[in-house]
Amino acid sequence: MFDNKNVLAIIPARGGSKGIKLKNIIKIKGIPLIGYSAKVIQKIKFIDRTVVSTDSQKIKKVSEKYGLNVPFMRPKRISGDRISDVDVIKDVLGKVEKIDKKKYHLILLLQPTAPFRKPKHVRECIKKLCKEKLDSVWTVSPIDLKNHPKKQLRIKEGNIEYYEKGGEKIIARQQLDLLYIRNGYCYVMTRECIVKNNSLKGKKTGAVIIKDFPINIDENLDLKLANFFIRNR
Repeated sequence: MFDNKNVLAIIPARGGSKGIKLKNIIKIKGIPLIGYSAKVIQKIKFIDRTVVSTDSQKIKKVSEKYGLNVPFMRPKRISGDRISDVDVIKDVLGKVEKIDKKKYHLILLLQPTAPFRKPKHVRECIKKLCKEKLDSVWTVSPIDLKNHPKKQLRIKEGNIEYYEKGGEKIIARQQLDLLYIRNGYCYVMTRECIVKNNSLKGKKTGAVIIKDFPINIDENLDLKLANFFIRNR
């Protein structure tokens, strides 16, 4: 419980990942990705309940080995590639509240593909949400300005064009606004944001900026980068 509010943590871990088969249990330095999430959660005392949402018996088995709870399997209708996180959260929230016979006021979404997540990232998010009375808080990372939209190009009918209007006027990086990407380390939302607004974001969304190089495991290159960072810490 945090600030007199019940806290539910959800770890989404479907089995049908395309880039890396069963990526949520792929190992980095002998520990499956979902095991890194478990280690973080164990250090956060204000989390009242943690649930892994998965459609895979293999992921369920590994999750339980690391002390995570899988009280039910994810339905097939919300296990595809294009299912929103909101659908997954609403499924878990409805079932858990029915099982526990109580309401969860704050929901954490902790993707297992972020092995460098730290407990402090989660704490900062939830403290910010409560202190500033926000609908949600996301962790984000600043982008490398070389990848700024005004420096990006597209090819249309064989001709190179600037992706964004005004790109041709950019001479120096000092002309570019600092932009961010969400890094998957942590999302926290109020119950109303999910149930009433049907949104991961809501109207008032705060940011916790993580300046470390973000790694979120989607492809084999991400896995190689993660192993490199762990070896050279």
